[in-house]
Amino acid sequence: MQQKKIYKRKKIVEICNDLKKQGKKIAFTSGVFDILHAGHVHYLQEASRVGDILVVGVNSDKSVKKYKGDLRPIINEQHRTAVVAGLETVNYVFLFSERWNKNNIELIKPHYYIKAGDYTPQQLTSRELVEEYGGEVKIIPVKEKISTTQIIKRIIKLGNDQDYIDVEKENTMYFKVKHKKTQAAVFLDRDGTINKEIQYLHEPEKFQFTKNAVKGLKKIYDVGYKIIIVSNQPGIGLGYYTKEDFFQVNKRMLKGLSEAGILIDKIYFCPHSKSEQCDCRKPGQKLIKRAQQDLNLNLSGCWFIGDRKSDIETGKRAHMSTILVKTGNNSDEVEFKATPDYLADDLKEAADIIISAKNKRKVSG
Repeated sequence: MQQKKIYKRKKIVEICNDLKKQGKKIAFTSGVFDILHAGHVHYLQEASRVGDILVVGVNSDKSVKKYKGDLRPIINEQHRTAVVAGLETVNYVFLFSERWNKNNIELIKPHYYIKAGDYTPQQLTSRELVEEYGGEVKIIPVKEKISTTQIIKRIIKLGNDQDYIDVEKENTMYFKVKHKKTQAAVFLDRDGTINKEIQYLHEPEKFQFTKNAVKGLKKIYDVGYKIIIVSNQPGIGLGYYTKEDFFQVNKRMLKGLSEAGILIDKIYFCPHSKSEQCDCRKPGQKLIKRAQQDLNLNLSGCWFIGDRKSDIETGKRAHMSTILVKTGNNSDEVEFKATPDYLADDLKEAADIIISAKNKRKVSG
């Protein structure tokens, strides 16, 4: 019975057009429906009373991950779709990959577009789109304030699982590993250290690794250090390029490193220009402290590698060991007086310095 309700969106559109010709009123709603609970069931029961036929769109796994994090949904799309289709009040179900319902509404053109919440139709950005073709927006007030997020939190607390912590940001929750033991990491600048220096680099095709960068990072990775990149990107704040441009360059870098068997643990960046005087721009410590918290780092056992004095100053302020590499700009930043603990021609030599120091600690320990 469930499979007779589940179709691809294209087929759903055809079915709805036929039903409209029969005089049936189509009601449409959507959701993630991750860990189906009483709130979902009540909402869909009420939605089914609005029209003759209730069509439900279920967000695909890919679309959910985009705004709820990599560990959501808990239940995969096939199972979530099957559970929704198993409800007697639901007539048809389909998966869709967009976050919003604009495409669904334009294709299905339901008589009623239904949303759950405590707001008015006037507050919905989709209202004009629906009313343009003669449809109507219906709001079903939330009767039982149950959320999947709260259910997951409770499960974690009941299980007393100390290996995971939950983080809420912009009404979204995701999970990350809470490391019980402090860890050591190597922090690196990006431009001039990992890749060749190009002012305001934002074109992926221009990305090039510095000499021996991949070999050096592979050595660092193989001996068990976490690898963290911290980069000032003032070109974003100045409007020379966008965050998306920065991400595309990173994507090119990560692809090259992945092919060499190297995984980067974290990338942090400051998008502000120098004039904004933020506390995340190196040598400010905001991003360092964030990394320390995210990965439970013992900073005194960490290293900072960069091609500028500001990189060395960043590491010194965090009480890390520092290495200045000669692959980048090496510009005279007169405002910073920090002296590096070591000088290296490139990342391969820097890796050798780190490994040698690590081995000496083992012997002396």
